Amino acid sequence: MDLIKAVEQSQLRTDLPKLEIGDYLKVSLRITEGSRERIQVFEGTLIAMKGNGLSETITVRRVSYGVGVERVLPLHSPKIDQIEVVRKGVVRRAKLYYLRDRVGKAARLKEKLPARK
Repeated sequence: MDLIKAVEQSQLRTDLPKLEIGDYLKVSLRITEGSRERIQVFEGTLIAMKGNGLSETITVRRVSYGVGVERVLPLHSPKIDQIEVVRKGVVRRAKLYYLRDRVGKAARLKEKLPARK
């Protein structure tokens, strides 16, 4: 059991920002097309986090051309180049699946303002 933990520990990423549900993210993904590799950015709201350790996943949702698109991404995957938090959202639940039923302005979240000094 300790051998598995040691192998997992070596593959965990430490360069990721602190993510919270409701954050608006820019996730840079490495896309391989044939022999070429490029970076594609997926922007959207973090609606769910699941699991822990190496098997931790995040679900990022955005509306593209009127169609909701969700991607479930393994957080510690080498396919993820970087994750940037664009803005923080104010939410009161752990999963934002209710956003799937909302369209337009109703699907927006309030922005969390930075703390005063």
